[in-house]
Amino acid sequence: MKISFLIHNAYGIGGTITTTFNLAGALAEWHDVEIVSALRHREHPHLVLDPRVRLRALVDLRKEADHPLHQRPAKVFPAAEYRHRQYSELTDQRIGECLEGLDTDVVIGTRPGLNVHIARQAPQRVLRVGQEHLTLDNHPPGLRTALRRAYRRLDVITTVTEADAAAYRRKMWLPGVHVEALPNSVPDPALPPADGTAKIVIAAGRLVPVKRYDLLIEGFAQVAAAFPDWQLRIYGKGEEEPRLRELIERLRLWNNVFLMGAATPMEAEWAKGSIGAAASNFEPFGMTIVEAMRCGLPVVSTDCPYGPGEIIQDGADGRLVPVSDADALASALLELVSDDDRRRRMGRTALENARRFAPGPVVAQAERLLEEALTARSTGPRTTTPPDRRTNSALIGRGHAARDAAVGALRAIRKGRR
Repeated sequence: MKISFLIHNAYGIGGTITTTFNLAGALAEWHDVEIVSALRHREHPHLVLDPRVRLRALVDLRKEADHPLHQRPAKVFPAAEYRHRQYSELTDQRIGECLEGLDTDVVIGTRPGLNVHIARQAPQRVLRVGQEHLTLDNHPPGLRTALRRAYRRLDVITTVTEADAAAYRRKMWLPGVHVEALPNSVPDPALPPADGTAKIVIAAGRLVPVKRYDLLIEGFAQVAAAFPDWQLRIYGKGEEEPRLRELIERLRLWNNVFLMGAATPMEAEWAKGSIGAAASNFEPFGMTIVEAMRCGLPVVSTDCPYGPGEIIQDGADGRLVPVSDADALASALLELVSDDDRRRRMGRTALENARRFAPGPVVAQAERLLEEALTARSTGPRTTTPPDRRTNSALIGRGHAARDAAVGALRAIRKGRR
């Protein structure tokens, strides 16, 4: 197959870029693959891309930031999408021209706004796939309304969790669109796995409020009090860094908790630890959880929507604790810190259980999904849903659409009053 990915900015840093590069590189073993970056702001990508994958950009912000069309707001890219301000009439034009001229079998969008472009502008001859790297319920009502209108023109929607796939099937009326969960993949580690002897807990990700590193630090204070020779290392950058440094100082944890900055790749850092940790209030998937497990670390995580509960088997390869509960987080960490045998046993289980997120199984699923969708297009529309089920799904979908419209109108009224 010839496969084209359409991504926001391949030259940045983030989970969507990482998983797109991973999947594209793995598919390139047997297929002709390219990544089209809507935007570009630097000479080379931060992440290493498989040399078999072609990369091209549509708007180079180093040269075209002042282009007259780039000063006008986008009309195709939905206004309710988080990145809308970065798009313009220029991106509308370039993306539209790119899609119209595609010589490819499959085009895959990697965020809602780009999926709308594909739904509205990609030619019928191309299989149109929209990837969801966040979740339907996390999108504002206005965006969900835009997606309902556009996504009916897609052939396939993939989500990163079964829970989100179920939400799409339940809340959206998308006749003929195949919805399936396709998890992110993590490449096979190049280093030996952790042996569980290091007295180090590791966490990684953007230092932003939703990740709740403050909760993790507060929970780890109890660990440090009982086991002062253990450390917590937090990797990443973000707006929360000053507040987290202040918290470390206030709790007098300067000998136990360290903000390590960003590290790419993270594999060598995971291998230095014995336990992974995540304290998020919300996690569409949980890429760092899988990365830690693939390096042999059991992971203690909040059981937040949506990803951790589908990755961690509580008590076998990690622990799941209630959201926003520092004491529960501390207790789960202490269980593993205080029991060397259990920690190492769970680390070995984590290594084994995380193999399902290796490129091989994920790429095999992606290939099967795309091949089935291409076959379905050539043999006619799918009619797998009985008429009574289709009617019921339509009514439920319209009910959710009406609810979103009402919420959106209420928000607009409240905004007008402020």
